[in-house]
Amino acid sequence: MMTGDQQQYTNLRGATSRRRILAAAALAPALAGVGPATAGAMPGGMTGSRMQKMVKPLTTRVSDWADVAGVLGRSGNLLRGTTYHTPFPRDDLHVVAEGVTIKPALALGAHVAFVRYADGSTMCMGDVAVTEQELQHVIDAWQKHGIAQTALHKHLPAQHPDIWWVHVHGHGRNAMALARGLRAGFDKTGIPPAKPTGPPGPIALDTARIDAMLGAKGSSDGVVYKAVYARRETICDGHLVLPSGLGATSAFIFQPLGGGRAALSGDCVMLAEEVQHVLRALRHGGINLVELHNHHLTESPRLFFTHFWAVGDALKLAQGLGRAVKATNVVPTSGV
Repeated sequence: MMTGDQQQYTNLRGATSRRRILAAAALAPALAGVGPATAGAMPGGMTGSRMQKMVKPLTTRVSDWADVAGVLGRSGNLLRGTTYHTPFPRDDLHVVAEGVTIKPALALGAHVAFVRYADGSTMCMGDVAVTEQELQHVIDAWQKHGIAQTALHKHLPAQHPDIWWVHVHGHGRNAMALARGLRAGFDKTGIPPAKPTGPPGPIALDTARIDAMLGAKGSSDGVVYKAVYARRETICDGHLVLPSGLGATSAFIFQPLGGGRAALSGDCVMLAEEVQHVLRALRHGGINLVELHNHHLTESPRLFFTHFWAVGDALKLAQGLGRAVKATNVVPTSGV
């Protein structure tokens, strides 16, 4: 007569054996040299025939997006010849995190990007900061207009008032319909009208040494200092090839606090095998982890993002970021 523990162990062994038999059966075609798991399989599980169906982005001009700009209520800029980018900074908000008043350029930005494809379709994606009170109303408006939400999370540690960041995605034949859908959500927020900006002034940080530690030339708008990196791999979203730098970037942003100190906010894009190396590098550099998650639903290869925050000596923080950069397959880029 078996005891309860012995019977449980026997059942566990039986279940494990069945799982092994099923796994072996599933692998049999691949081991025989047929099926998608052959030596000719493409990265991300795409076969050669699937790879041939990938649709590439088209080169466009700013003037090609004039109707979209009209719907969004502000003009944007063209990045790398393919990506029409429009910022929506939350100048209306006064947000404090760990005693630091957050500048919109540090962590309260919202932006959307449009790309036209060779099959005549258009894709949009973006990242939008909304208040807790706005959140559900904004989501309802986007859902009504077919704009998908692909991520919902925080960029900052405990902040007041509470802010959420929503990643949005749309794809279709009608770019104007996508723009109207996005605008419907924006109209549920307190995002103010666009304001003219002047030339950036000097920034109170040792940017040359920061650049040396980051291995990249950053940029300044006179309020924050920013370094951006793009994945070296070709990233696809479903059957669409993403332009370099779209939805697959690491961004490190410094807001000067005086005396060589800065508030740091940003995120790092990683493959699964890079995640733990990056997290350890950030913590070793005294940088606090805020989130670890995905921004997309159907990208290939699969990407992970960690958002982080720190307040301290800007050079020491840059040194920690430099170690994180070396743990990822990225290249410095300009733009957002």
